[in-house]
Amino acid sequence: MARVFSFINGSTSLSTQLSCSSSSSCYRPMVVRMCQNQSYWASIESDIEAHLKKAITIRPPESVFEPMHYLTFATPKSTAPALCIAACELVGGDRAQAMAAASAIHLMHVVTYTHQHMQSTLKESGPGPESILGARSAIGHKKIDVELQDEDVSPARKNSNEILRSTGPELEPAKGHKFGPNIELLTGDGIMPFAIELLAKDMSPARNNSDKILRVITEVTRAIGSQGMLEGQYREIEWARSGNGNEKLLEYACKKKEGEIHACGAVCGAILGDGSEEEVESLRKYGLYVGIIQGIINGVGRNYNKTMEKRVDELRVLAMKELNTSFKGKKLVRPIARLVEEFFVPLKM
Repeated sequence: MARVFSFINGSTSLSTQLSCSSSSSCYRPMVVRMCQNQSYWASIESDIEAHLKKAITIRPPESVFEPMHYLTFATPKSTAPALCIAACELVGGDRAQAMAAASAIHLMHVVTYTHQHMQSTLKESGPGPESILGARSAIGHKKIDVELQDEDVSPARKNSNEILRSTGPELEPAKGHKFGPNIELLTGDGIMPFAIELLAKDMSPARNNSDKILRVITEVTRAIGSQGMLEGQYREIEWARSGNGNEKLLEYACKKKEGEIHACGAVCGAILGDGSEEEVESLRKYGLYVGIIQGIINGVGRNYNKTMEKRVDELRVLAMKELNTSFKGKKLVRPIARLVEEFFVPLKM
């Protein structure tokens, strides 16, 4: 069951290896095998990449746009942007209507991935809690050490510091970084507003889509922020600290870190494709289930035990129910359903 979907440059599969301990909070990108429907997903990925290459060219100042371009295309891809396009087409929309949103979701994913895997500058005594979030940075040529102190801080901050300390030493520095941690930090900070700008520029009086774009911006920022992926990253650390035995916390971490962004992708596509509110909410649930499943199998809970297999199958049934309820008989149901049924015996539709 340890296969989950990824579509990289039209290839049928991609397996990304990261140097992490089994209990660390290191995120592994989704790995997808699309089989019969690979060409559909590959075409979506190709179009998203082409759109981003036009938007993010290497231009002056190169010191800004070269790392931005590199991180945009070097970061392992999430399935959420492709689901955004597929959802738009499923409700009868055109691919171009959701292209800016899908690209923005990818850029937001790039930011969170980059910040979580930032190359750490470690002390000679070994990795410390700052290696978790890449908290140690350098500005110019002067190194700034960011230490987590328990003096004069709130109980919540003390608890957060303790969690970081308890999990930090198990992490290893990420490998293969082209740029230093200071550049990665600042570039990630620059990519996030660029993603919002990309969405804002997609407003068109001719398409009368301003209200839809504003709604999409709200969905994207909520899925990435403190109520979404950021909380998921924190809960992932908390789950690792618990000894990986708290299944409810595992599912919650997967819901926030993977589920919310996939739900966001599906919702944004449906909104921009002029889907009904029923279709929008049905796809929200479908995307949420897809993300949780992917998180359990190959993300936060990649080392989950056999007891989670039943829960994964339950989530899969719930996801397929959403497709059957609102979209039964539609042409694109089958390729979209592959996001949850690839590892299992297909459900009758």
